Amino acid sequence: MGIHRLNHAVLYVSDLHRGVAFYADVLGFRPVPMTPDGFRGAAFLQAPDSTNDHDLGLFELGAGAGRSAAGRSTVGLYHLAWEVDTLDELAATAERLAAADALVGTSDHGTTKSLYGRDPDGLEFEVVWLVPADQLDDTALAARKRIGRLDLTRERQRYGGQTRGGVGISVPA
Repeated sequence: MGIHRLNHAVLYVSDLHRGVAFYADVLGFRPVPMTPDGFRGAAFLQAPDSTNDHDLGLFELGAGAGRSAAGRSTVGLYHLAWEVDTLDELAATAERLAAADALVGTSDHGTTKSLYGRDPDGLEFEVVWLVPADQLDDTALAARKRIGRLDLTRERQRYGGQTRGGVGISVPA
């Protein structure tokens, strides 16, 4: 099976309107009018600049649903990772997540620069910028074996804020 990429994710949420608002306001997803007739409690969203039919589905469980305990007391998905094109976009996303009190961590994995967020139901996600293939060097490759502190200012100086990430890796060269 030759997988090209993740097409979409579907998440269970306790409050559909709150979930849609979070993903729209903080991450820029936009609702796509494709919920089947007679089907309630679901919303489909598309990420900015995406060509997917939809990138995220949200299915409402209701106010009685508990927060995600995956990785703490149950098995389950830890996170999904969404890739952004530039370090400037990663920095802007960090600001939006922090303003929404949803930024739970950052890390430098050498070849990737990552933010970690948590939605209102406690579901975690990653927003990542990938070092372009032609800029990978021994230092970046060796750093994949550790989790370092992300210094976005330094990374923007090193790679450029508008350099397209993932070129030659997830984006054809």
